[in-house]
Amino acid sequence: MQDELTAAIAEDLGINGLPPKEQQELITQFGEVALKAATLAVFEKLVPEKRDEFAKLAGAGDANALKVFLDHEVPAHETVVKAAVADEIKRFKDFQSRDAV
Repeated sequence: MQDELTAAIAEDLGINGLPPKEQQELITQFGEVALKAATLAVFEKLVPEKRDEFAKLAGAGDANALKVFLDHEVPAHETVVKAAVADEIKRFKDFQSRDAV
């Protein structure tokens, strides 16, 4: 299952022609960037008064409490996250194609 997921991500990112070790390194790096972008996108949708609470919940690591909070404060948070990740995938591919030239 993990190998299939890694292969699918590598294909989405356009790096499936690289050696497996390089693929894994790039996927890990991309994941960190995508997580930051998604977090920032959701954070920006929050009213300023709720941002401290979001930061505390995110820092506490309680995924369930954070989901309940976001369901209430940013009802479309899953769509926001998907859009942010899609934007990062596009940026990554654009960077890869520029780098290849």
